Amino acid sequence: MSPLPSRPCRSRGSRHLLLGYALLAALLVTALPAAATFSIVARDPETGAFGVAVQSHWFQVGTVVTWAEAGVGAVATQSFVQPAYGPDGLALMKKGRTPKEALDELVARDEQRDVRQVAFVDGAGKAAAWTGEKCIQAAGHEIGEGFSVQANLMVTDTVWPAMANAYRSAVESGAGDFAERLLLALEAAQAEGGDIRGRQSAALLIVRAEPTGEPWRDVLVDLRVDDHPEPLEELRRLLERHRAYEAMNAGDEAMAEGDFQAALDHYAHATELAPDIAELPFWKAVTLFTEGKETEALEVFRHVFAVEPRWVSLVPRLPASGLLPEDPEKIEKILSVAP
Repeated sequence: MSPLPSRPCRSRGSRHLLLGYALLAALLVTALPAAATFSIVARDPETGAFGVAVQSHWFQVGTVVTWAEAGVGAVATQSFVQPAYGPDGLALMKKGRTPKEALDELVARDEQRDVRQVAFVDGAGKAAAWTGEKCIQAAGHEIGEGFSVQANLMVTDTVWPAMANAYRSAVESGAGDFAERLLLALEAAQAEGGDIRGRQSAALLIVRAEPTGEPWRDVLVDLRVDDHPEPLEELRRLLERHRAYEAMNAGDEAMAEGDFQAALDHYAHATELAPDIAELPFWKAVTLFTEGKETEALEVFRHVFAVEPRWVSLVPRLPASGLLPEDPEKIEKILSVAP
């Protein structure tokens, strides 16, 4: 066996290959994470809310792709991600730039624009998108009335048209609410094959049409699936959970306003949406009991205690917080229905 040469011989082709690797390495170092993905940004024509939904074969895609601000618009920034497109784009639209003007300005000063994919939508329902010519194929976008869909590194170039058709059809037919329509767009993309690498994470962000002055109230939905074999299925499950707890919150608000029947209706709806969560009917039972509906409340308590015994130990703690009567006999009555 002859010894290895001390200095490898390289052909012109191999030198070009190494140069290509060097350029790619430089790109990966200077660029931020590659979120090859499919997404939709949209303004709900019914409520004016803004939303972004995304799925990708990339860990925690929602932390870098989804951006939205009440009263301003929404942004998706993907491919070799530059997250600054999110806050910078929203800031420009807040100053009165149209989505196209804002996007053009940011793209023009981005030296790595050719590997970016970005989409904006504003309060007027105007949308704009950019797909750099070096985004990994299949890559492209489609702009519609009040929305834009975009994708890169897809199995096929039918992915984003399928998303556009699904969202447009849902809006025209009145199918579901805004969150549901965004999910339908993502599911249509996956049905076409989606990301050529598979799937890993997903996110859904929806904000109000107009700011309330209290930023924590402006976000209507903020759900993220960071790492899951079926991220869209998990995102849909989380959305159902979100709706259940929103119904519970609505029930609490109705109680605070003295509308007992409305509160019970909301609590019942929450339980229907999430029948496996014992906490939801527990608080319904507490409400019933404090409102004098003791017989009905005890039946609910009985069911909760049978499903999850730990709730029994919580009951004696509630009178001190004003959530149950300061009456030992009544507390004992509740405890008596425990298994």
